[in-house]
Amino acid sequence: MNTATASAEIRPFRVDVAQSALDDLADRLARTRLPQPAPGDQWESGTPNGYLTEALAQWRDGFDWRRAEARMNEVPHFTTEIDGQTFHFIHVRSPHPDATPLLLAHTYPGSFVDYLDMIGPLVDPVAHGGRAEDAFDVIVPDAPGFGFSQPVTEAGWTTARVAGAYDTLMRRLGYTSYGIHGSDNGAMIARELGLLGPDGFLGLHVLQLFSFPSGDPAEFEKLEPQDYAGLEHMQWFQSVGAYNTMNAARPQTIAAALSDSPIGHLAYAELFNSFGNGTSLVPLETILTEVSVAWFANASAGMSRAYRDNALAQGEPRVSDARTGVAVFKDDFQTIKVFAERDNSNIVHWSRFERGGHYAALEVPKLVVGDIRAFFGRP
Repeated sequence: MNTATASAEIRPFRVDVAQSALDDLADRLARTRLPQPAPGDQWESGTPNGYLTEALAQWRDGFDWRRAEARMNEVPHFTTEIDGQTFHFIHVRSPHPDATPLLLAHTYPGSFVDYLDMIGPLVDPVAHGGRAEDAFDVIVPDAPGFGFSQPVTEAGWTTARVAGAYDTLMRRLGYTSYGIHGSDNGAMIARELGLLGPDGFLGLHVLQLFSFPSGDPAEFEKLEPQDYAGLEHMQWFQSVGAYNTMNAARPQTIAAALSDSPIGHLAYAELFNSFGNGTSLVPLETILTEVSVAWFANASAGMSRAYRDNALAQGEPRVSDARTGVAVFKDDFQTIKVFAERDNSNIVHWSRFERGGHYAALEVPKLVVGDIRAFFGRP
């Protein structure tokens, strides 16, 4: 087999963690040493011991990885090599003809697990109360450094580079036209794909557009009352999101701790809990599944270094002309339309939901599916 053929090969993949890895995790959990608790043991100083004690008990005695693994394997998994990097992805074709190809781009610190609840309704809408014309072929890749797209072979996997690799993946799968949905890190990749503007691109549907004030007083004159709540949310997130700075500045330092301590990895994933502000709807079982995938894949270093790759990237801000849809959830980052329309000239769909947060795909998947259908759907 020549090199070109080998590099383009698509190989079946099955999630199958060795029993020795499960035994090692159980041993580490049994020997967990929690830190001295902060006074009051609340979320203000970071993930509290009370939460970790509850999560530890469930992870050790009530969480069934093999059951979670079987659910993951209900859909077909594959790997392929793009630009020297192994990509793991799910690919599910719809039973309905003319289904729209749709790429789902995951969050930090998430993975393909983000979208397991959405695949069925997207692929076979008729079986879930929808219309055949709303069907999608679904592709869910793990970004380099996340999930089973391991190990990361070199530096420089910025969101722009990942977007280009995702386009290569879609072409390799035989699609000449497709759209993308993304949240968090996935939303940034989706916007980069819009900037890339590949032939046949149908647009991006995202849960966030990360546009911020430019300093122009005229922008603030256009703000609506709900936008000021969005500004307050930005300030709050900046006050608790120290992982952004740590990952961007010293990713290998934090990765050394996370790679050796499963409970440390769980604590560092406090974003799943919205830093304990009481709004997250992500079940603990789901959080343990996400963290377990990252643990077994030893993904903490790659996940953290992704932030440094983007922090080191050079480039001027660009306005996206791609067809764009935005869904804003009540307890998530509040995209402010004035700023978003400054940076994205072709926003054609905007919706707000009064339930759900940063991990809406895990919290309220039916709402996310419905909005994706509304954006990409045909009359």
